[in-house]
Amino acid sequence: MITLALSKGRIFDETLPLLKGAGIVPRGDPESSRKLILRTNRRDVRVVIVRATDVPTYVQYGAAELGVAGKDVLDEHGGQGLYQPLDLGIARCRMMVAVPVGFNYREAVRQGARLKVATKYVQTAREHFAAKGVHVDLIKLYGSMELAPLTGLADAIVDLVSTGNTLRANNLKAVEEIAPVSARLIVNQAALKVKRVAIQPVLDSFAAAVR
Repeated sequence: MITLALSKGRIFDETLPLLKGAGIVPRGDPESSRKLILRTNRRDVRVVIVRATDVPTYVQYGAAELGVAGKDVLDEHGGQGLYQPLDLGIARCRMMVAVPVGFNYREAVRQGARLKVATKYVQTAREHFAAKGVHVDLIKLYGSMELAPLTGLADAIVDLVSTGNTLRANNLKAVEEIAPVSARLIVNQAALKVKRVAIQPVLDSFAAAVR
């Protein structure tokens, strides 16, 4: 049995056509069902539904042989024990630094100001600002990142940006791109060695579906 870890929402929806192209069709919709383990049309493949941030952990520890996770989540996780053979090219967005409209970010950086930055991507933000030589105090939040500058909690935020509509609605603007983000197919390294005969055809099917 091959187990594929997916998260609800955009990644699940955008993975479905690739799964179909690979000959795998889940029996059920996680948005309308409480089931966390979904059978598929293949007796040897099942899908487990977990939080997006938990996908790498399930794959790392072998509870799932395969998973689909955003590059943002993988960068925070560190990628231990994971093989990332394929950029699926879905769930595209950008990791950005954003500030309130009217805040002169470049001048603050130039003058060496110590910035308060709110984010749930602490590791990514730390590495980005350290590489630029910018001094920051990182404040970890789990949601409503845009609220932090509006209430004076932070000078800036680091977050994913897709259309930018949420930033504009809250009088914020993106000022610096950290990295492009998309979803990756990830594989447990040990499982790939032990179950290569079963896993490799699935990897090849995904690659063909992406092409």
